[in-house]
Amino acid sequence: MTFNDILKESWLSVGGNKLRSFLTVLGIVIGVMAVVIMVAVGETVQHQITDQFSSLGTNTIMIRAGAAQTGGVRTGNRQTLTIDDAEYIAKLPDVMAVTPVQNSAAQAIYGNKNWATSMVGAWPAYTTVQNIEMQQGTFFDQSAVRNASTYAVIGPTTATELGLPDNPIGQVIRIQNTPFVVVGVTKAKGDSAMGSQDDMIIIPLSTLKKRLQGSRFPNSVSLLALKLYPDADNNVVIEQITALLRQRHKLKDADPDDFQIMDMKQVMETMNTVTGYLKLLLIAIAGVSLLVGAIGIMNMMLVSVAERTREIGIRKAIGARERHIITQFLSESILISFIGSMSGLVLGVGLSQGIGRFVMGYNVPFSAWPVLLSVSVAVIVGLASGVMPAYKAAKLNPIDSLRYE
Repeated sequence: MTFNDILKESWLSVGGNKLRSFLTVLGIVIGVMAVVIMVAVGETVQHQITDQFSSLGTNTIMIRAGAAQTGGVRTGNRQTLTIDDAEYIAKLPDVMAVTPVQNSAAQAIYGNKNWATSMVGAWPAYTTVQNIEMQQGTFFDQSAVRNASTYAVIGPTTATELGLPDNPIGQVIRIQNTPFVVVGVTKAKGDSAMGSQDDMIIIPLSTLKKRLQGSRFPNSVSLLALKLYPDADNNVVIEQITALLRQRHKLKDADPDDFQIMDMKQVMETMNTVTGYLKLLLIAIAGVSLLVGAIGIMNMMLVSVAERTREIGIRKAIGARERHIITQFLSESILISFIGSMSGLVLGVGLSQGIGRFVMGYNVPFSAWPVLLSVSVAVIVGLASGVMPAYKAAKLNPIDSLRYE
């Protein structure tokens, strides 16, 4: 028999019982569709996490005050990092920019509108460390830090929620009854690993410490953020920073670090590993549906062999060999699997792309994974499910088969 003859015969056999064939195909459709959607979900999550950390850059390092302990993180009111620490770290050869950071909640008021947002006290180097670009106006300079000037750079979300005009430069907003002049608006960046940078107010660190917080320790900060040069070795720089801070904080060899260093490159690699395992778990769960679909094909083919026992006997009586019978039943099994796999691929890709873009607002990444998976499933599942029924059909005794009613 030629390939066309085998394909035609398989199609006629599969179409002989439309309802049973449809239900069998439906099992493969659901299995492949589930796997394709799970792959898309895993890749979307991984892509979102990568984008969030990439917005900060893998050459970014955060140093938080407080010592990590077995029972948790000890921070409390003890801020062990200082502005002087930032100045010493800035002298390291691989450090491009560094800024001390102090975070605080803020209630901003403009006219008759008020908005609860986050406030950041920092140096001008904050723009370099956090990859911030200006949409309007400029960022405050170092003289504003020295003079504790009441300048504010706001995010686009904050500007919208306060009802500021299209050009808010020069407008005055109030924070804790202190007037601040808006000198700049940042470009929209969306959410990142460190929170939303579109809904915040950035002011000089000295202004936050002296005018708003009235801290008894104006030199202390809760966070140091720094960016390294592209060719810097993160691990080497972390060792240098650790040695420098331990020396400055006069820690003995037996004393634990009173600070915590977070390397964004390591964090991103860890998150990618976690999401990779998550993606494999999702695929494994969806693979159960494929297994059920494969069992459905095998069950259908076994029933088909039982129903066509007399036909098999006639074929063998007129000269059909065992390999012809095996080829016929395997081709039917592969045809069912192929139809189900391709239909599942189309539905899976369509649903994942449609829901991602129009419902969730995400761009779902498309890769060759689903296509390769569907073709592999069509062949592997078809062969695996059809081997036993085909072998059973080929081994039937033609005389007994002709007597079968």
